[in-house]
Amino acid sequence: MLRPFKALLTSVLLLLPLAALADTYLLMAEEKGCMYCAQWNADIGPIYPKTAEGKAAPLRRYDLHGDSPEAILKARVLYTPTFILVVEDTEVGRIEGYPGEDFFWGLLAKLLKQADIDTNAPATPGKDK
Repeated sequence: MLRPFKALLTSVLLLLPLAALADTYLLMAEEKGCMYCAQWNADIGPIYPKTAEGKAAPLRRYDLHGDSPEAILKARVLYTPTFILVVEDTEVGRIEGYPGEDFFWGLLAKLLKQADIDTNAPATPGKDK
């Protein structure tokens, strides 16, 4: 009885991109008093979880001076905010600093594309191309 279900489940899983099966998230390194972190929180923070990018790579945060990230990082974080794209507990790329909303979305789209994560969304949510 379970054979048809197992076959169907296996078929569906094989059709999903590998990145969708992996634990993928955007890790934000921040610290108290960081004005660029505050600006990102004001500009992007409220909408990020609602975007295709936010669904493909949900945000996780850590305090640069108080926490240790659970991911394997390629290098030490020196600046805040730093946004690290993590797939299967390993850094695949990062954005250092917050250069503004338009640049952030473009840089994030580039990171996601390099990691072969397809969001099927425009690079800048809510803006026409």
